Amino acid sequence: MELGLEGKVALVTGSSRGIGRGIALALAAEGCDLLLTGRDVPALQDVANSIRSERRKAAVCALDLRQPAAAATLVEAARREFGGLDILVNNAGLFLGKGIEEASLEEWHRLCAVNLTGVFLGTKHALPALRERARQSPHGSAIVNLASVAGLVGSQLDPLYSMTKGGVTLFTKSTALEFARKGYRVRVNSIHPGLIQTDMGEQTFVSRARNLGSNDVDAVRQQAMSRHPIGRLGVPDDIAKGIVFLASDDSGFMTGAGLVIDGGSTAQ
Repeated sequence: MELGLEGKVALVTGSSRGIGRGIALALAAEGCDLLLTGRDVPALQDVANSIRSERRKAAVCALDLRQPAAAATLVEAARREFGGLDILVNNAGLFLGKGIEEASLEEWHRLCAVNLTGVFLGTKHALPALRERARQSPHGSAIVNLASVAGLVGSQLDPLYSMTKGGVTLFTKSTALEFARKGYRVRVNSIHPGLIQTDMGEQTFVSRARNLGSNDVDAVRQQAMSRHPIGRLGVPDDIAKGIVFLASDDSGFMTGAGLVIDGGSTAQ
């Protein structure tokens, strides 16, 4: 199946490990050139080398997205390295794992800086470049925001993370409508992973065990798995495949939508 991604340029934030790494490699496998960003330079270079081994181009831009100028610098790098930008994947995110009473204001600000402000600034600064490329594509350009099932249903154990991901969910819908109204031809969709086996996923299990007054992380992991009707936890490639679809021409009639990939957990 031809996805229409050959030769397109994608910027993936938080692409050094986990879901972000999987997204970058999956887009490269479909013919994209990649601008990779994060704070772990050796890990980013490893991803870049893997992409180059597939005969695609990759550039690394190590930045802290909590810094206000970071997003603008990334888009400038995309223009300089590749001549433009077709796809933005706002993947970078933080997990806190604390309840309302335990979380400090400083921790809340740090969570918002990446999960909300980073998505806003990434979208804002990438928009001019995406609009330019959209004029050359039958289905325009694409933004995909990493939300979560925690942005669709309530969270007993981490309401602040849920609050930020709920914000990403509605930001996605609102920007999709704004860009359509303005005729920009930039589609915006979100993806909502369930529990995925990554470093952040493991952090989720540790936090849940702590919040439940237990140190039995394995028991919490098994309990989480039992809540997935499909019978397993997700892996990064499950999410990467959804991102590839939302970034491709095959999703050309989708904007303002949320793709849930959660093993059936929110169907209950």
